[in-house]
Amino acid sequence: MIEPAPNVWERGLCIVLIAMLTGALIGPVFAPLQEETPVLRLVWLPAYAAIGGLILFRMNRMWRAWPGAVAIVLLIGLTFASKYWSIDPATTSRRVIALTISGAFALYLGAVFRGPHLPRLLMHAALLMAVGSLIMVFAFPAIGVHHQENAGLWRGLWYEKNQMGAVMVIGATAAAACLASPDPRRLLPAIALALSSGLVLATQSKTSLLCLMIGLGMVGGFWALRRGGPAFAVVAIWAAVVAAAAGIWIWESHSVAVLEALGKDPSLTGRTDIWDALMRKVADRPWTGYGYGAFWGREGESVPADWVRKETGWAVPSAHNGWIDLLVQLGWPGAWLVGGLIGLSGLVTVLRATGAGMREGWWSLGFLAAFFVLSLSESILLTHQSLPWVLFLAVLTRALMPSSTTEAVPLAPKRRGAYQTPPRIAAQYPYGPVRRPPFAVR
Repeated sequence: MIEPAPNVWERGLCIVLIAMLTGALIGPVFAPLQEETPVLRLVWLPAYAAIGGLILFRMNRMWRAWPGAVAIVLLIGLTFASKYWSIDPATTSRRVIALTISGAFALYLGAVFRGPHLPRLLMHAALLMAVGSLIMVFAFPAIGVHHQENAGLWRGLWYEKNQMGAVMVIGATAAAACLASPDPRRLLPAIALALSSGLVLATQSKTSLLCLMIGLGMVGGFWALRRGGPAFAVVAIWAAVVAAAAGIWIWESHSVAVLEALGKDPSLTGRTDIWDALMRKVADRPWTGYGYGAFWGREGESVPADWVRKETGWAVPSAHNGWIDLLVQLGWPGAWLVGGLIGLSGLVTVLRATGAGMREGWWSLGFLAAFFVLSLSESILLTHQSLPWVLFLAVLTRALMPSSTTEAVPLAPKRRGAYQTPPRIAAQYPYGPVRRPPFAVR
C-alpha cells in the first residue's frame, strides 16, 4: 500500500528549499557576479534550521532510511578526510558542513516522500519556478534574459541558461511521471510538462534538450512496456539495444559531424581543452585529489586552477564535467565511490520497480538517466548545494529503503455485507476508491 502524502505545510516548505537548492533568484540578486558572499551564507541559515526541524518532525520515518544514511556517511566521510591533504582546508571544512546538511535533506526526501509523492512535489516546484521564470523574462528582462554571451536566450531565475534547462528537465520528467501514474489528476501535470519543456527549448541548451529527451523517453518507454504486454516488451527492448549500439557506433565514428550538425564545435566550446589540462593535474594527485571544494579557488588563490586557466587562456570556473571535477577534488576513490552508488541505485530501482516504482511512472529511472548524461557536461556530482545531487541521494535512499507496511494507508473498516475491493486491485489504484461492480454479491 502507498504511504500517505506529507502535510501541506511540509510540502510547501520543501518546495521553498528545492527552489533554494537550484539557486533560483537568490544568486542573481545577492551575488550577481557569482561569488560567495556573507549574505548568501546568512540566507542559508534559516534553510538549515528548517531542514533540521523537518528531520526531527519525521524521525519516525527517518530511522528506516538507514541504508541510504550509510551511503551518505561514506561520501561525507571521504570529503571530510580530504581536508587533511586539501590545498584549502578552510574551504573544504566549510563545504563539507553544507554537503552534510544537503545530504540530510536528501535522506528526508527519500524517506518521507515515497512512491508518487516525490515526483508530484517536484512537478509543483518546477511549475512555480517556470511561472517565475516567465515573469522574469517578460517583466524583468535584465535578470531573465542573457545580454552579453548567449544574448537573447532565456535564463529565467538563474545565472545561466544551462541552470534553467537542468531544473526544467527535472520538472518535465516529474510531470511526465505524474501523467504516467494511475492518478486521475491530469491537467496540472500536462501544464507543467508543457511549460517546462518549452523553457528547455527557450534556453537552446543542447545538453538540456538531450537530457529532456532521455528523461521523457525513459518514462514514456516504461509506461508503454507496462501497457503493451510481454511481446511488445521484448520487441521494444531489442529495438532499444540496437538503437543504443548504433548510436555508440555513430558517435565513435562520426562524432565531429554529429557535433557540427548540432551546432557545436568539436572542442565543445573549449571544454576539451579544459579536460586535457585538468587530466594533467589529476595525474599529479590521482589517489587524493586537491581536497573537496578546494581546487576552483578565485584567481590567485589556487595554484593548480590558475595553471589550468593559463593553459586554456580564459577564467575557467569549473571542469564542466562532473567526473573530472570529482577527480581533481577526491581522486579516483571519489569517482569510483560515486559511480558505484549511481550504478547501485539504478540496479536496485529496476529490481524493485513492480510496486511503488510502477505507480510513480518510473520517475526514478528517468531521472537517473538524465542525471548521468548531465554529469558528463556539468559539474553536478557531490556538490554541496545542488538540486540534482540532492535528488540523486533521495533516489538512492528510496531504492535502498526497506519496505514497510507500518505506515501504509489504513483500509476503511469492513461493514457487514459491504463490498470490499480486492487488495490486488486496490494496489493498482492508490488514489481513490474503486467503484463497486454492478453485479457484486451483497
